[in-house]
Amino acid sequence: MKTSECIYTTCTRDCPNTCGLTAVVEGGRLVKLRGATKHPLTRGHTCVKAARYIDRVYSPERVRHPMMRTTRKSGAWQRATWDQVFDRIAETITTIVDADGPEAILYYQGYGERTALKLLNRYFFNLLGGVTTLRGSLCGGTGQASQNLDLGDRISHDPLDHYNSNAMILWGRNPVSTNISLVPIIRAIKKRGGTIILVDPYKNRSAALADRHIAPVPGRDVYLAMAAAKQVYAQGAEARPFLENHCLGAERFKALLDRFSVEELCRLAGVSRADARFLADVLIVRKPASILLGWGLHRHEYAHYSIRAIDALAAICGNIGVPGGGVSQGFEEYGPYDPQYWGDHLNPPRRTLLMPAIGDEIQNAVNPEIRMIFVTAANPVCMAPRSDKVARAFAHTEFVVYSGHFLDDTADQAHVFLPATTFLEEQDVMATYGHNYVGPVNRAIAPVGECRSEFEMFCGLADRFAFARQFRRSVDDWLHDICTPIRRQGCSMAQLKIGPFRLEAPMAPYMDGIFPTASGKFEFMTEFDPEALKPSVPDYPLTLLTVAPHHFLCSERTLAEHSPLPVIRIHPQTAAGCRLRDNGLAIVSSPAGQLKARLKIDPDVRPDCLVAERGGWIKAGHGLNRLTPDRVSRVGDGTPYYDTRVSVHACMEETGEPV
Repeated sequence: MKTSECIYTTCTRDCPNTCGLTAVVEGGRLVKLRGATKHPLTRGHTCVKAARYIDRVYSPERVRHPMMRTTRKSGAWQRATWDQVFDRIAETITTIVDADGPEAILYYQGYGERTALKLLNRYFFNLLGGVTTLRGSLCGGTGQASQNLDLGDRISHDPLDHYNSNAMILWGRNPVSTNISLVPIIRAIKKRGGTIILVDPYKNRSAALADRHIAPVPGRDVYLAMAAAKQVYAQGAEARPFLENHCLGAERFKALLDRFSVEELCRLAGVSRADARFLADVLIVRKPASILLGWGLHRHEYAHYSIRAIDALAAICGNIGVPGGGVSQGFEEYGPYDPQYWGDHLNPPRRTLLMPAIGDEIQNAVNPEIRMIFVTAANPVCMAPRSDKVARAFAHTEFVVYSGHFLDDTADQAHVFLPATTFLEEQDVMATYGHNYVGPVNRAIAPVGECRSEFEMFCGLADRFAFARQFRRSVDDWLHDICTPIRRQGCSMAQLKIGPFRLEAPMAPYMDGIFPTASGKFEFMTEFDPEALKPSVPDYPLTLLTVAPHHFLCSERTLAEHSPLPVIRIHPQTAAGCRLRDNGLAIVSSPAGQLKARLKIDPDVRPDCLVAERGGWIKAGHGLNRLTPDRVSRVGDGTPYYDTRVSVHACMEETGEPV
């Protein structure tokens, strides 16, 4: 009879939940992954993606040993030893650094894993002399930077504080698919008579939890927030003491509102006046009301307009600095660690490249040009905008090293493949951008095949350089030092191996009415240019929204798990106007490119939108980021995926006519 062992660990994937998990192991094999009841927030809940992760660990498609090849176009992968790949990488690094300096190397560190030991990846490259790295974000950087303008330092309410809310507005957030730990809180609010509003262009799965769904035009949430704010002022329901004593620029923001009528704002937002009135009434009558910003809200060039207008709406209603209120966007996942272990202080400031425009950035880099790219925890050829440019940039780069689990789109551009462990095969510590808890990553099973953690990879590389002794220390020693701020808060490393620890953070921030802005007050948005939000590509009348899948996390899937074509959801009215049929084939085109898709007629999509799940690989016939622009948001250097304008028409197989 096999003995069963239960190991507490923490999910490390790119998700705000960072659930506490129990890994059930029998005979050395992982057999079940379930939510751990002792986590104070996740409380035994976990998503379908976690339950299915066992299939990823043991997938027959998973790469289990190092591989190398000489060329990417015609060279087949050859199995190699770890010493062989380390030698080749180290020799290439030395050659490039000696000839062109360390900035000829780009280290592309993605968001797939953000544990404590991942700090040391960058430390390795700083010990090397400081390479080219990244700036900007493919995700939430715009939201954080925008809120910093209002609040000085974005601090979100602890998710457990939302139990104090009498209402919750999910503004571009879909917790049923992307933030499962919020679902019990939402149900608790509803059970005691509270109101839930979903604001999203697409009627996502979380609409089933909401009392009302409001569907604004993508990127024009600013007008909805402004319309609701005008309704608050019209009722004389503004929080005057807060506005007079703790705010700067309130009158100038009101002057912006006065430039529009409520009817005009609602028309620009693409919502009814009743929608704006309902939103305003809930914020007035159901106080305290919590507003939770989703990450899709950030994916516009002028996203800061919407985010700051939402902050302003909450301030006008007196929902800032009160338990159960606030506008919560996220948390600083690297905040609990000692930042000196990035190693950035070891060198003068080095060159950075913009993530949202990484294809152009790599190809245009000079003095020195990028000769080598080292990628961890990312699949940029698939997930970065303008995939065609990114693929060309990687293809023209002399040497590419890729650490991952599967032969995805970025792996296809690599010369060396380093098979990485999953979080279930390693020891580490995990913080999160979704709540205030930090948790242990305890190894549940031995590494599959010859897979190694990134920490072990960089230790092996460090052995080939003069700084080996500075880098090669035990996991326990490194975690002890990196987690110094956590230990100073009263959590020993022994305690941290057992379960989650809540970091020092307010349950509800800004309750003293003091903000870390230059003025010490909440600072309103005082400049707004409506012309910036007008569509600039009239030949492409639809907005493509690439939303988070329910069953997958970004591009974290295998080749076999793809459908033959991406599924694009379209409103019946739009389909009829384009003479498209349900389950038919279509060509979706943007100024950047085109692809073939399978259509699904869906009345929950706005008539001016198309909706598809993001993350599908190019090599599997998907690759929606072939269509997305590689512009940069005006605040926070974010990626405006949702400014992708497209047209759609039936393809040759459907009409018998050439495309």
